[in-house]
Amino acid sequence: MSVRIAIPVPTSNDPEYNQRSLPRYLAALDAAGASVVVTELEKSPEQVAKLVSEVEGVLLPGSRYDVDPERYGEDRLPECGEADPARTAVDELLLQEAFALRKPILAICHGAQTLNVWRGGSLIQDLRTQVNHRPGRDVVEAHPVHIAENTRLSTLRRADVPPETQVNSSHHQAIRAPGDNLVVSAVSPADGVIEAVELDAPGHFVLAVQWHPERTYGQSPLSRAIFVAFVKAAEGWQPPTITGPDAKA
Repeated sequence: MSVRIAIPVPTSNDPEYNQRSLPRYLAALDAAGASVVVTELEKSPEQVAKLVSEVEGVLLPGSRYDVDPERYGEDRLPECGEADPARTAVDELLLQEAFALRKPILAICHGAQTLNVWRGGSLIQDLRTQVNHRPGRDVVEAHPVHIAENTRLSTLRRADVPPETQVNSSHHQAIRAPGDNLVVSAVSPADGVIEAVELDAPGHFVLAVQWHPERTYGQSPLSRAIFVAFVKAAEGWQPPTITGPDAKA
């Protein structure tokens, strides 16, 4: 049986966005060798916890909604879009359970921002730089990112691919300050915008990218490598070893 990955429905009340975006994630995961458990946003906390216990990894997808700035202690700017509380609640439950069980996590665009805020980081509410970070979802090569050496992301880059490589882009918010134990693994070199972070924990695969590798799975070796590495980490997941007074003899 193939490894199972949980992914929440991208939005709670935009069926058109869901129908357009969700199949890309499902196709990329299928191509990488995983089966998918789609998580409806109406599920109870108990149902979400049970679901995470039955899968080997969690993918947090993009969304057309923004992360509520109240979650990182800021007043909302006029340029900040509305939030999606139902998606936020499920994302946080998925993160809580996945971290508790040290299950692999791949977070994409809105999912990356959610992960960062859940870890205590902050966001730029509305990007205004010389780089166009939202040229449209059909633009395959929007701008370059520079991948930092000695990061998990750098190990996924083929030897013939330079550290600075082109990615797509479809966002107006971005990570300002990385959350607890998250290290920056890619930036947009022209404006310094953080494009990827990862957990500083060799035994726990947690990678968050600001671009959309699911959209370029067929064209980009790096996109394929991200999904393949995530699925491979899920295939190798083992329950954490219990130590201390609760450990069995």
